[in-house]
Amino acid sequence: MTDLTLSDLGWSEHFARQLEEGDAPARVAEIHRTLLVALTPDGPVKLLAPSGAGSFAVGDWVGMQGGAARVRLAPRSQIARKAAGHTVSRQLVAANVDTLGIVTSCNDDFNPARLERYVALAMAGDCLPLVIVTKSDMVEDVSPYLAQARAISPLVVAMALNARDIDDAARLEPWCKPGQTLALVGSSGVGKTTLQNALTGGAEATAGIREDDAKGRHTTTHRALRRCRAGGWLIDTPGMRELQLTDTAEGIEELFDDVTDLVAQCRFSDCAHETEPGCAVRAAVKAGDLDPERLARWRKLEAEDRRNSETLAEGRARGRSFTKHIKSTQRGARRRKGG
Repeated sequence: MTDLTLSDLGWSEHFARQLEEGDAPARVAEIHRTLLVALTPDGPVKLLAPSGAGSFAVGDWVGMQGGAARVRLAPRSQIARKAAGHTVSRQLVAANVDTLGIVTSCNDDFNPARLERYVALAMAGDCLPLVIVTKSDMVEDVSPYLAQARAISPLVVAMALNARDIDDAARLEPWCKPGQTLALVGSSGVGKTTLQNALTGGAEATAGIREDDAKGRHTTTHRALRRCRAGGWLIDTPGMRELQLTDTAEGIEELFDDVTDLVAQCRFSDCAHETEPGCAVRAAVKAGDLDPERLARWRKLEAEDRRNSETLAEGRARGRSFTKHIKSTQRGARRRKGG
């Protein structure tokens, strides 16, 4: 990749304004436990991550110096979620993504409520949401799937294709032209790796789905930034068994703008939309203007995001307090030793 320019890698004035004297730019292609693999016009480099590899995302731009990623440059966009499991932390999924390709398929994996989560994630991260419905060759009519996907939001672009057909998969190339980055997310077994191979010319292993529940086996084990045939970049991600939202309030508000517009019309600013008089939300449900199931999904996502965001904020505050205490203790110990 020594023929790449910074522009080829996605560099722009947005990042140039942040670069400090003495730092050289590099784009993160892989993240390992203790180091980063980044791309530069002179070729790939391995960088230490003094602030911790978890502080970076694939697709990030960094200022490097002395064999280390000295600083993470503020991204134009980023995808993040609450880390899976019981841990209280936020996991960076990808950065500087133009389009989030939400991959699902024409089988039991297709779930509009789950697609809403991914769309909210894209909107909160300032990415275009692109729903990609694979295995279109396995059904007689894909239009019901596309109609459900497009009904999620007017901002959603939806298309159906056969990931195993290279010519069909090539229809995604407009989203990974030079200077563009497409990230693929979705469950295991929906064809993300097959699409990656078609778009990049790679030969990653793929695995089929279990016939009993339409679930696949993980074939992508880590995120990586790969060059596309069309000149842009692709970030493939491991299948997500759990997608918990956090810090995505803006995305949820944009996705459910019909509901939030009604909320603003309620008589009371703290209306719970249950028994309060003058509730515009309940009035819309009663009049048939708002689907009660859509209202229930908004309530669930809004409550989940608020709960997780508050928990993470409390965790950060405790971390800062602990760090401050440790530094104070160390200063006291140095003073006593000096005395």
